[in-house]
Amino acid sequence: MSTRFRFTASPSPRAATGRVAGVYGQLARDFGLRAPDTFVVLSPVPELLAATWALMRESLIVGPGDRTGKELVALGVSRANRCPFCVDAHTVLLHATGDHALAERLARGERPADEAHARVLEWGERSRVPGALEDGPYPFPRAHLPGYAGTALAFHFINRVVSALVGEDLLPGRAQRLRAVRSLGGRALARTVRRSAPPGDALTLLDRPAPGEAPAWAGGTPVGPAYAALLRTAMAGADLLDTDDQGPVVEALLDRGGPHPPLALPGFPGRRERPGARLVLLAAPAPYRITDEDVAAWRRPDQTDDCLVRLVALGAFLAVDRVESALGRAVRSGEPSRPSRGAAGTSVARPVPGHLLGGHG
Repeated sequence: MSTRFRFTASPSPRAATGRVAGVYGQLARDFGLRAPDTFVVLSPVPELLAATWALMRESLIVGPGDRTGKELVALGVSRANRCPFCVDAHTVLLHATGDHALAERLARGERPADEAHARVLEWGERSRVPGALEDGPYPFPRAHLPGYAGTALAFHFINRVVSALVGEDLLPGRAQRLRAVRSLGGRALARTVRRSAPPGDALTLLDRPAPGEAPAWAGGTPVGPAYAALLRTAMAGADLLDTDDQGPVVEALLDRGGPHPPLALPGFPGRRERPGARLVLLAAPAPYRITDEDVAAWRRPDQTDDCLVRLVALGAFLAVDRVESALGRAVRSGEPSRPSRGAAGTSVARPVPGHLLGGHG
């Protein structure tokens, strides 16, 4: 996959060292691609890159549950978030699992023929709306929740980063729209996708969070510390916001919910008045609406690519947290239930700066 970044000039994978090189090595071994754009774009912030990879690896690749089912969750989430890059990528990965007919039905916009597959896909699509994951029953065994939920949360984050910072096309010339290309791409990845890999390897790349920071729904699996690490690293971007912007940004995101905003973007800050807050608020519901003008209005000489990546990651994770906090409420109550207004957003404060948010729920 060639690099097609929108606003950053990410370092060449060939020059990678340290933690970044470690991530690329695991990507090649366990994902089948050494440096896909989805991860290279995060490389200016190595700890964020490692945490994102860890959550995806420990849930989608080696977490509990069927790989086809988790690919359907990733695809459903990507559809809901309007991320064509990721939709196309997971269509190819379904070919890699051997589910060729299913992949092509989805590529044509059709519903899966298998009702169990359809329910899993729809669960992923619904998860964009805060509180939707509280509605039951789950379309998979309860024991597989860490793998399925971790996959959904990973791609709510990855979709937003990709939509903000990477082009829409998975391959040059939209070659992935050709059935033969999708099939060949899947077959090239098939051996890696179908190979078993040990859980927990990605955790060696992290600054490990305290054991109590792992969410309860992760059930003691490596998905938990991977999620906690992503929370820590993504929320650190709050330091890039002016103090006066931090509270209003959080409140605005709590009020917006899951719908995609209209083209006019009513209620969003202007580029000149609060450019950093505007980028964060766009990254949460509509990262594909971030423009050259938005980035230019925010950028100063001291704000390098890593600052932009961190700011987008903050907005992306604030959206992810709304989904996760609803899931956490359902797990704590013991059964999926109807959502309750106003509780979303409480979980983001567990390890983040106290000046940004209140206590953890």
